[in-house]
Amino acid sequence: MSEATPKSATQAARQRVFLVVVDESEEMRNALRFACRRAQNTRGRVALLYVIEPTEFQHWLGVGRVMEEEARAEAERRLQALADQVYAETGTMPVVHIRIGDRAEQLVALLKEDDTISLLVLATAVGSNPGPLVTYLMSNLGRGIRIPVTLVPGQLTDAEIDAVT
Repeated sequence: MSEATPKSATQAARQRVFLVVVDESEEMRNALRFACRRAQNTRGRVALLYVIEPTEFQHWLGVGRVMEEEARAEAERRLQALADQVYAETGTMPVVHIRIGDRAEQLVALLKEDDTISLLVLATAVGSNPGPLVTYLMSNLGRGIRIPVTLVPGQLTDAEIDAVT
């Protein structure tokens, strides 16, 4: 029987991290529930990414700065509420990422930078269009994205999500 190498021992001890992109959509709730259940069942952890869209008031610097500060405060409030929910469901605090820029570009950049993320969990929008982030990722899959992507149907109920996780 061979001994585990230090690298494989470290990989085995590393928690699985399930990344959810936070937005205001109803279906994001399904992605978060799925990630929480998977983290709970695998002793993993949830990570949350909130991307603040940049303001367009560059010629009114003071107004733009105030808008950015308000957007940052709103992001922190939203993430705190979601972190409380994740903790209640999994018993662990999530990893939190706040970035400024284009949501799809920032997501891809984070996935390239953070090798602790094991799985990206997104929910599809209810209807014929799966949503802008899902559409972007599906057309650009393989361009620097090195992890599996799970798409959770937006119309699933909590009981259906629980059954598959």
